[in-house]
Amino acid sequence: MQVKGKAKLIRYTADPEQTIALAAKLCYSGDEIDELVEKIGEKDNAKFIEILTKMNHFSPFEHASFTFAVEGVSRALLAQITRHRIASFSVRSQRYVNEGEFDYVIPPAIEALGEEQKKKYESQMKQMLCWYREWQQMLGGAGEKSNEDARFVLPNACETKMIVTMNARELMHFFSLRCCNRAQWEIRDIAWQMLEEVLKVAPAVFGLSGPGCLRGACPEGKKSCGKAAEIKERHAKLVN
Repeated sequence: MQVKGKAKLIRYTADPEQTIALAAKLCYSGDEIDELVEKIGEKDNAKFIEILTKMNHFSPFEHASFTFAVEGVSRALLAQITRHRIASFSVRSQRYVNEGEFDYVIPPAIEALGEEQKKKYESQMKQMLCWYREWQQMLGGAGEKSNEDARFVLPNACETKMIVTMNARELMHFFSLRCCNRAQWEIRDIAWQMLEEVLKVAPAVFGLSGPGCLRGACPEGKKSCGKAAEIKERHAKLVN
């Protein structure tokens, strides 16, 4: 069955903006921590966080973490997102979980070719499912021992689920790379969903997060998509 990627924020540091502000103010204040906690709780920290961002003082942002449930994504996406090593991942196992009825992702470019080509792709998925089941049976039936080798014939399109945790600093870096139009379409879609989720709970922290063109010239240079205005419009809708 065809699936679409979804990312949902399920846990995060309580009062992330206050947590970041507390960590930062500790660096510059002679006050006791209890005093700092009291002072920070009495004020809006948005302006201070904006100053930290402009100063590129990002170490305090590492004290706020955000956990997402991601599903309906391909194993191809898994290979990309785990390159972000300052993060924690828990992924559904193809060894312990039977993939005898696996769901899969269809790339938009293939869907755009028309119904006939889409059916061809779906037929290929069914063929790989048949191969997978065949190897399971030859290796002793569905189970851990057979799954671990039968999975070698599964496609990158095979759907997976995961729990992902990143701190705010790493998320900002993640958004700068993966919200960019030059990022692969699937991880780009998930990145924008994740950005939308964190903006709901920490708008001051992530108000300027997104591809590099939001904050100045496109860092991609000659490889720029040339659509900075469209990206800024999309981002503005999320922020507002």
